Amino acid sequence: MYQVVPGGAGGTITDVIPKQKLSKDTRPLVGAGVIGLVLVIAAVTAWCYYIASLRKAELLKTQLLDLNKDGYIIRNQGGAIVFRMDFRSGTLDLDSCSKVGEFLSCGRTTDRKLNFFIETVRPKDTVQCYRVRWEELVPDIPVEHAMTYKFAHWYGGAVSAIQHWPISISGQQAPKPFVTGDIYSNRNEFGGILESYWLSSNATAIKINNSVPFHLGWNDTEKTMYFQARYNDSPFKPNPGEAPCAELSYRVCVALDVTSIHKYMVRRYFNKPNKVPAKAMFRHPIWSTWALHKTKIDQEKLLAYADNIRKYNFNCSHLELDDRYTSRYGDFEFDTKKFPNASAMFQKLKSDGFLVSLWIHPFVNYDSENFHTCVERGLFVREPTGRLPAMVRWWNGIGGILDFTNPEARDWFSSQLRSLRSRYGVASFKFDAGETNYLPWKFSTRTPIRDPSFFTRRYTEMAIPYNDRAELRSGYQSQNISCFFRPIDRDSVWGYELGLKSLIPTVLTISILGYQFILPDMIGGNAYLNRTDGDRALPNRELYIRWLELSAFMPSMQFSVPPWEYDNEVVEIARKYAALHESIVAPRVLELAGEVLDTGDPIIRPLWWIATGDETAYKIDSQFLIGDDLMVAPVLEPGKQERDIYLPAGRWKSYKGERFDIKEPLHLTDYPVDLDEIAYFVWV
Repeated sequence: MYQVVPGGAGGTITDVIPKQKLSKDTRPLVGAGVIGLVLVIAAVTAWCYYIASLRKAELLKTQLLDLNKDGYIIRNQGGAIVFRMDFRSGTLDLDSCSKVGEFLSCGRTTDRKLNFFIETVRPKDTVQCYRVRWEELVPDIPVEHAMTYKFAHWYGGAVSAIQHWPISISGQQAPKPFVTGDIYSNRNEFGGILESYWLSSNATAIKINNSVPFHLGWNDTEKTMYFQARYNDSPFKPNPGEAPCAELSYRVCVALDVTSIHKYMVRRYFNKPNKVPAKAMFRHPIWSTWALHKTKIDQEKLLAYADNIRKYNFNCSHLELDDRYTSRYGDFEFDTKKFPNASAMFQKLKSDGFLVSLWIHPFVNYDSENFHTCVERGLFVREPTGRLPAMVRWWNGIGGILDFTNPEARDWFSSQLRSLRSRYGVASFKFDAGETNYLPWKFSTRTPIRDPSFFTRRYTEMAIPYNDRAELRSGYQSQNISCFFRPIDRDSVWGYELGLKSLIPTVLTISILGYQFILPDMIGGNAYLNRTDGDRALPNRELYIRWLELSAFMPSMQFSVPPWEYDNEVVEIARKYAALHESIVAPRVLELAGEVLDTGDPIIRPLWWIATGDETAYKIDSQFLIGDDLMVAPVLEPGKQERDIYLPAGRWKSYKGERFDIKEPLHLTDYPVDLDEIAYFVWV
């Protein structure tokens, strides 16, 4: 037999030799040679794969971000992981990825095409940002990314019924629409003031783009928040004529410390107020009729309430006539049985030096005289076909909700408010509701809206003509409305669920979301009988006093249950803190309010604002700062006349005159605070 041996490039036959049998001695040598050749080939192959993997790894790095098929991580300048995001809606096909400059893009998952990119931008030497976008090309496929929150403490998002600072997540929640809601009627909703923005103690911030049909969920076991975009089974809608292809796009930014990253994000991505509300609202208490009289308010009670404010020598920014001054909800005429001579009543109040604000809402009940008019003129939000008005249920009945995307509805509503102002000299309005949970799950508006919370934005715009003294309880992209924003009603309880302890975490959260002119609801809460002690419709006395002391250090104070409903001691304490608010707090708040127009920086600040890098400061939810130099530590526990206080490093002087010149943070254990006191410290 013969063996053909190829030779040269063409593989031609160069020689023919007879095939010889290998001897037993030569067989091991040949075997070793074959094994060696295999090993060489394997080594070369492994080296090629290694070089390719290095190139791919280098390709998938952009500044301090490392991308892999299942997600990405971001490191700080020291190399520590500060942010991790996992992809839950697909695995990237890394062979489809390419990089041009700081733009890294991929065109496929393992089973479908998509558009994905991460773009690196460096707007400042101390800030590093990444624009991330995952766009599905097939309709009705949700996009979900999962952010690990175990690396740091997180803040922001939305107000909630049980409010903690930093965010405390418990249990599991499938992604649900991230839209404004009434957390008083449904404790599991997201709150009425909401923005898709979060920041962490390790100086990382994430802002979801406003165009995203955004849903939020979480799993406390996995320490994960789910960021999802979808149109299926959702109140979000694609643009008219567009396929329902979901897109999740957002920005992640990293800086040197939490304060500097927040300052950058607010300046870059948030609206800012264009004016400061009336100075009197900062200096003097607002007096509301709600907690004391509820819907039983009438002309005699209102005049008596005003007389007592004067009798007990209190100042007044303005007086709020809250609820049920009309016969039916949706009317704009005073109920003549309850207010037999509204014109004379307003004249009397004006002559006594009172400005009056009226409670208002976006609903017109079916039994109102205005209901038929609104139906005929097409002023209501409609059912999905657009042919019929959508009937909605709210806490005071059933009716229609005005469509504030409709210019005609806006004009009609505005004309009713102008009429009240011109006829009676009404100073302003308390705009209640506005949350999207009062819209039907499926609805249509005159101007189509993709994001249901944009309805909240349109409603808040109705307050602009009255923003000197207007009050809103809902807000979405509404920071520039320049009004006072009020957290939803507090119950007359001590705890974190809409109680006294929730007040500081709620105000800090609202501040971080860009709303700085804050009215922290009524002193003592709403005084519902099932939420108070004893048989009288009054908050617990000790609770009321502690609430009063805390409110004195907020941007504005609001009484409803008046102090004279208790005793002379409570009246004296109320006078003391109203005077302290006017003399010490209001001047500092007004100074900071002017700065808000340019910077957006909070007026009410967390302790970490001046103590960045301080692990203890990141977790404190019972103390706060006004600006950088006034620190407040109220008593928030029943039966306590002392509390632990955390003083950041610096030079402080207490309200008692004690001086603390400390280079390291200091714990003051069981610091005595009498019932008529609140602990506060001034930076010297």
